[in-house]
Amino acid sequence: MSFRASVLTLYPEMFPGALGLSLAGRALAEGTWSLETVQIRDFATDRHRTVDDTPAGGGAGMVMRADIVAKAIDHAAPADDARPKLLMSPRGRPLTQARVRALAAGPGVVIVCGRFEGIDQRVIEARQLEEVSIGDYILSGGEPAALVLLDAAVRLLPGVMGNEASGTEESFENGLLEHPHYTRPQEFEGRTIPDVLTSGNHARIAAWRRAEAERLTAERRPDLLQSQPVTK
Repeated sequence: MSFRASVLTLYPEMFPGALGLSLAGRALAEGTWSLETVQIRDFATDRHRTVDDTPAGGGAGMVMRADIVAKAIDHAAPADDARPKLLMSPRGRPLTQARVRALAAGPGVVIVCGRFEGIDQRVIEARQLEEVSIGDYILSGGEPAALVLLDAAVRLLPGVMGNEASGTEESFENGLLEHPHYTRPQEFEGRTIPDVLTSGNHARIAAWRRAEAERLTAERRPDLLQSQPVTK
């Protein structure tokens, strides 16, 4: 069974976007995963295809209507659909590599992309949408965030990456940022490759990489070290 992604959006032309290129694009063409876009406006009931209204209680902007979004969700994901239903939202739980890996191991995802000030809280509760954030900043809509989430998940699907170790030996997989990488030429503008990496001693290389990962994590993301047994 391939990984199935359904994206509910007001801008289906934004997909597949970058997901149609490189590893994700090849996997899409080969059927390793599938992508369906659902135009939320198709479920509007008036001749103007209106999907939003003024916020209850007043305030700036507009809010996407619960009834219309619910119809779109029910169309994309009937009651027997086991895929998690996600809402890309800056107030959601931060997306982590562990969550991405869990999603990639499942049957796929249904992603709702909000616009304007957001969507009516009642449909979030009624359809049990899991709110997911990709960072502490605001985007014009959920579509760029959905592309990020799908890219992170698709690359972990079996067979997508040529070297399966690439998915396990990188930042966040072991709770640390990734160690530095080097390749030819041996010298670049006076800078050389660390001797340990050309020593052929795999134990020393592994220890150096672990130490460098810890150093970078301590400098840039010390919060990640709280649950890490740091080596001496």
